[in-house]
Amino acid sequence: MSLRLAASFAAVLCLAMPGFAGEARAKPAAAMRDKEPALSPARERQKRCGIEWRGLSTTDKTAKGPTWPQFYSKCVKRLKATKA
Repeated sequence: MSLRLAASFAAVLCLAMPGFAGEARAKPAAAMRDKEPALSPARERQKRCGIEWRGLSTTDKTAKGPTWPQFYSKCVKRLKATKA
């Protein structure tokens, strides 16, 4: 029993020592967020179309297509045509 207690105590001490636990725990969350990959082309198109949709007035929305899926379909086709 005392051997088990000593081993547990040693493990706690080792984890508490700076540098022993490893550098992965020392990285702040903000530094990890900075390394996010770029958006996929489909996600970029979705974001751009969403910005356009929110910028339209109600009369413009009915002229472009009364619902988001219809507008999004037309917007994606237009964005793909301009990129190609």
